[in-house]
Amino acid sequence: MWPASSSAAQAPLHAAEAAVVSAHLPRHCRTIWLSDVHLGWRASEAERLLDFLKNHDADNWYLVGDMVDGWALKRSWYWPQVHNDIVQKLLRKVRKGARVVCIPGNHDEFLRNFASHEFGGITIQTEVYHTTATGRRLWVLHGDEFDSVIHFAPWLTSIGNNGYDAMILVGRQINRLRRWCGAREWSLSAFVKGSVKDIVRFVSDYERALVREARRRGVDGVVCGHIHKAEMRCVDGIDYYNTGDWVENCTALVEHDNGRMEIVRWPVVPNERKNV
Repeated sequence: MWPASSSAAQAPLHAAEAAVVSAHLPRHCRTIWLSDVHLGWRASEAERLLDFLKNHDADNWYLVGDMVDGWALKRSWYWPQVHNDIVQKLLRKVRKGARVVCIPGNHDEFLRNFASHEFGGITIQTEVYHTTATGRRLWVLHGDEFDSVIHFAPWLTSIGNNGYDAMILVGRQINRLRRWCGAREWSLSAFVKGSVKDIVRFVSDYERALVREARRRGVDGVVCGHIHKAEMRCVDGIDYYNTGDWVENCTALVEHDNGRMEIVRWPVVPNERKNV
């Protein structure tokens, strides 16, 4: 059910084989990682995530932080029906036999008080280890612990978060116009992240810090979120995977039944396609 070229099928099973797909087909995977959905924030692409959940099943689901945006909810309460639908859909997957683990992030850090507890069959953990079908051991965490700005300049985090909020909302309007004109989507925030040297350096430092800790722990790779930049690559012999987000990129990390890893970017949801 996953279209792949013969060359892809023969490729080694590591991060360097990254692929981004968007085919709108029902799929089953061994494992799916999601992060940075930010339910409770108006910029969350909740409709796309719900569409993704309806079209995917997995034996293991990891919710890798910031599923709920407590910061946004403190500023202004926003919780439409589609946000409830996502929670219910995840609970339904548990009832159907899937294993679901939630790892809190900095925006839903209140959940860290409930580590090792279960709610509706969803287990809360601050970090976990996952073994792939090929026997590779991956360390899974949100990643804010390795964000030096959060720990050493929290006031700067607040300023940056407000600026990011505005940039996302402006970018959302730009993309509505682009879709109306028949053009491909374009991310304003991704453009800024890739153009501002300080941000590029921050992302690089973040990745290296996680890779160093993964090596110290003796694992084969690390899976994280937090910085809203989907990525999968091998860094000094350690596989680095970032799940991306469901605010601007709408990406998930999946493990196929044979252990192959892939980043999936989900397309425009059906009701939006009609207006494109």
